[in-house]
Amino acid sequence: MAQRLEIGIIGGSIGGLFAAVLLTQAGHSVTVLERSRTGLGRRGAGLVAQQELFDILDRTGLRAAASEGVVARERITLNRRGDVVFRDPTPQTQLSWDTLYEAFRSQIPGDRYLLDHAALGVSATDADRAAVQLHTGRTLEFDAIIGADGLGSVTRSAVAPRQHSNTYVGYVTWRGLVPEKDLPPLAARVLLDRFAFFTAPHAHMLGYLVPGAGGEIERGLRRYNWVWYRSLTPDGLESIMTKARRPPGGVSLAPGDLPTAERADLVAAAEAELPPAFAEAVAAEPDPFLQAIFDYVPPRMVRGRVALLGDAAAVVRPHTAMGAAKAAGDAMTLADLLDALPVDEALARYDQTRLPVARAIAAYGRQLGESLPL
Repeated sequence: MAQRLEIGIIGGSIGGLFAAVLLTQAGHSVTVLERSRTGLGRRGAGLVAQQELFDILDRTGLRAAASEGVVARERITLNRRGDVVFRDPTPQTQLSWDTLYEAFRSQIPGDRYLLDHAALGVSATDADRAAVQLHTGRTLEFDAIIGADGLGSVTRSAVAPRQHSNTYVGYVTWRGLVPEKDLPPLAARVLLDRFAFFTAPHAHMLGYLVPGAGGEIERGLRRYNWVWYRSLTPDGLESIMTKARRPPGGVSLAPGDLPTAERADLVAAAEAELPPAFAEAVAAEPDPFLQAIFDYVPPRMVRGRVALLGDAAAVVRPHTAMGAAKAAGDAMTLADLLDALPVDEALARYDQTRLPVARAIAAYGRQLGESLPL
């Protein structure tokens, strides 16, 4: 290791934890600042396994978390009537976000993972330090700060002060996470053990099994994760947020946020628009949740002693299934460079190495989105 650094990581979700564990294992003093008051467990859904995820699990000694994956034996495409019109026998593994989160969270001591520590801003104090201003009025200084604070990143303003805003792309994902035993018979027969798709004007639907809430992979204990992309105007998004009593500018709904009447409308739309098996899966979810889709790519990922990572660095559309993998790649690259080079040179090399990757994945996501009739 070139030197032992005091590193602050803003954001305690998957990307922040990837970096925190790698850097802690490398001997750095790491503090994670998470704005949530209660933690992030049990908030995730499913992740399609990519090589970078397996790589970071191997490097951190957490490969056992990948054993709690569910394998889809084939990929199928349905038409509106529910007929299978395409089959691909290639198997695919799906991991649980919750399982990965808990595995990495367990590696960080409680006094180094600080809940209710919302960052209001980040700034450079001098050439060798950076500071974060917290909502409590307190200021903390570090040798380097990593912004892993996602879509609503406040760290971006310190790195790209003139280009830090997301661009809404005109559609959202509705999601559900249904216990396998709660799927109605038709949905279970058609969808279980498959990665299924449906595409129609203004909508794209997919679904697959993920482990149960406790990492269970036994039949009957898994969960069915469905993802429904639907067009939604900015006014429509604002209306839903208002009805759900979300703050102005809200872009997501957690399970339980959607009012009963709006859930009934969603179930009715599923019955009218989707193949019957998918419509049943939507109806079986009592608390669907929502995430608006945005684009963002920065002009740079590093400024001074502040670096961006994961969705804070670049928002890639979920069609790519590469968001978590990109965050893992960011974290591994950053940890390797800080181990091999003086900190300023390491951060500069990180920017040069990972910014082209972020731009390429973001462009791929836009291309996939443009290929859909949304």
